[in-house]
Amino acid sequence: MASTPHRGPIDLPAFFADLVRCETRLYNALNDRLRERHTIVTSQFEFLRFLRDHPGSRVADLAAEFAIGIGATSKGVDRLEKQGWVRRRTNPSDRRSSLLDLTAGGRRLVGAAEATFTTALAELTADVLGGPSGPAAVQVLSELRAVLERDRTGLPTG
Repeated sequence: MASTPHRGPIDLPAFFADLVRCETRLYNALNDRLRERHTIVTSQFEFLRFLRDHPGSRVADLAAEFAIGIGATSKGVDRLEKQGWVRRRTNPSDRRSSLLDLTAGGRRLVGAAEATFTTALAELTADVLGGPSGPAAVQVLSELRAVLERDRTGLPTG
């Protein structure tokens, strides 16, 4: 059950529960919409969008961005490559790693999926983010993320 707003000390366990449950519910709803319309899931969309915006990235770059392990990231890229949406090319600076690029099909897919994703997210969050506290909520989460990333908090070990 969602916590209720109040004045006074912040109930950190309740804040954490609200944050995680919001993320899970949004992620699942977006997953359903993307799967239904584009036969991909949210994690695939996020990888494709990152690679569109950062062509020539390495698996390690994706892993760092999403704070997930290299192995899981590599398997995710393998699935995208198998679908023909991503291609690997040899990294001229380090032959042990590959550089990743979207194919034409991957670019088309991420463009179409982004429209679906954005529309669905707007629908799911409009009641709250469209209200007077929306911009403050967005700002607080952005600041929290920046601090966690600056301090390299929560990176996978291994």
